[in-house]
Amino acid sequence: MQDEIKRLRELLARANEAYHIHDDPIMRDDEYDALMRRLRELEAAEPSLADASSPTQKVGAAAAFSPVAHDVPMMSLQDVFSMDELRAFYARVEETVGETVYCVEPKIDGLSVALRYEGGTLVLAATRGDGTVGEDVTHNAKVVGDIPGEIRGVTVPGRLVVRGEVFMPRGTFERLNAQRELDGQPPFANPRNAAAGSFRQLDASVAAERGLSFIAFNIQLMEGAEWPETHGETLELLKNWGFLANSYTLAAAYEDIALEIGRIGAERPGYPFDTDGAVIKVNSLALRQTLGATARAPRWAVAYKYPPERRETVVRDILIQVGRTGVLTPRALLDPVNLSGSTVQYATLHNRDLIGQKDIRIGDTVWVQKAGEIIPEVVSVVREKRPPDAAPFVFPEHCPECGSPVVSREGEVAVRCVSETCPAQLVRRLIHYASRDAMDIEGMGSATCELFCQEGLVTSLDGLYSLTAEDLLQFEGFAEKSAQNLLAAIENSKRRGLARLLFGLGIRHVGQKAAQILAQTYGSMDALLSAPEEAFTETPEIGPVIAGSLRAYLDTERARALIAALSAAGVDMTAEIKRGGEWAGLTFVLTGTLSALTRGEAEARIVERGGKAAGSVSKKTSYVVAGENAGSKLEKARALDVKVLTEQEFLGLLDA
Repeated sequence: MQDEIKRLRELLARANEAYHIHDDPIMRDDEYDALMRRLRELEAAEPSLADASSPTQKVGAAAAFSPVAHDVPMMSLQDVFSMDELRAFYARVEETVGETVYCVEPKIDGLSVALRYEGGTLVLAATRGDGTVGEDVTHNAKVVGDIPGEIRGVTVPGRLVVRGEVFMPRGTFERLNAQRELDGQPPFANPRNAAAGSFRQLDASVAAERGLSFIAFNIQLMEGAEWPETHGETLELLKNWGFLANSYTLAAAYEDIALEIGRIGAERPGYPFDTDGAVIKVNSLALRQTLGATARAPRWAVAYKYPPERRETVVRDILIQVGRTGVLTPRALLDPVNLSGSTVQYATLHNRDLIGQKDIRIGDTVWVQKAGEIIPEVVSVVREKRPPDAAPFVFPEHCPECGSPVVSREGEVAVRCVSETCPAQLVRRLIHYASRDAMDIEGMGSATCELFCQEGLVTSLDGLYSLTAEDLLQFEGFAEKSAQNLLAAIENSKRRGLARLLFGLGIRHVGQKAAQILAQTYGSMDALLSAPEEAFTETPEIGPVIAGSLRAYLDTERARALIAALSAAGVDMTAEIKRGGEWAGLTFVLTGTLSALTRGEAEARIVERGGKAAGSVSKKTSYVVAGENAGSKLEKARALDVKVLTEQEFLGLLDA
């Protein structure tokens, strides 16, 4: 039991940091909820193992921006997952305060924020953080249209704290992701992540451009004005002050509460925001005081969590997509089905092993749901509806794009096409080569890369440098100016240097940082081509996996031919080796997201000045540069008393 409690606490702590600090969940909400419930059960069964630092006793995660103490703790809500658990909550309240009235509201899945007003003017906006200390995001709150900079009304409190949710409307989210895909950027996982990532930016213009909204759902603090008697009245008061306030329904009987939960569940697709539940609150503010709270959650409210919406549909085909590195990824073609407000026709199957484990066959009736409310996935097969002629799916032994044999390397679940001429891989390699952190060819988005490959204009990466204006002007969307701009961007990419080129070639295991280290160590592609594998491993931070992968790539006939062709096209394959420099002997660690530079650009600047860009914080670290959403590295730097630089301070050092 002690081992399981320890494991659960560690896992949930990582999940909290990923969700609240990095806006990048490592598990689905229902998986997190199940683990949290299990931990609560174990802690209740063995009180001697209680720990104040347990995730069951905390809200959210520690702040990463400028910390700000909350005027009133921003608590979380206790979750209930069944009508029996809801009835138990109802019974506990009735037993303590007698019959009463409840407010039932949709639960908004966004970023929880507290707004402080003084004399009617917005003076502070803070994220929840750990519930006691949050992050100062006032600069971003001032550009969200639904957050009033000044509140209006007959009676304006001298001091007011309002709590609500910043969210990204579904339509805005879909348009943003469509644009990110066109720009070759990874799409956001869901609207909540998109909202949190947009609102927690150093540059307020990003939040302004993203079309965020805000809905208020509670008054936390009010001084200089008379408090209403009920929660419903506070929501009406918020509307009078100019806020968008959450909708609500009053209900007294348990049966009426259950009906309202069902209604909200049925209408979820119609809300502009994502919602995974309904919130049930005691309406009387006086009775709330009587009921009180635990260290983590109020006793006068719960959140009913809807189970992930599932639908039955039929698998009509299993399609195979080939990625940049040759990995074959399966997905199911389904009979269209409405799921969580959208029509779903495809679902991810992840890999060959998952198909075998779930025994998914063409013709099967399956249950599908949206993982994290966003990505459709097959949950299970309805075996009793399987057609008698449905045969086990046989994963292809040849690439569906080029017909070459596929391989499965030892220790990997991935199945790969290793053909040097596979057209599907070429498209994705070209997208990667042109991306910002690689050769940074502005205007070469995924659609343009796919067009050039499909039309045969580019049959290998070096083919980019043979394109002419006449080649481009034959396609709709290209005019004289746009064609010349793209050709100029392609020409400029020749001067990116060895590090960018190494990363752009898409060599397995050679990321941005490894590419920079290798470029700064060897100085030229010729030196890399002639170096033995053992020499690579003698380079700091280049381990045997990277060394073996790099040597294997450089030894292929295809790679050497491509490198020769790129060199002939005029691509710079050198890097200045800096043995000294003003930052010689200094070690920098980057954490979080930088707004002015990419991670790769920042590390390249460090190396150019003779410094070292490391991946982990230690007592030997000279500086930690903390960008947006900085996480555990920042905390470790503070614990070790390592000097922390903001992005602006780092840029100031670079300018100096």
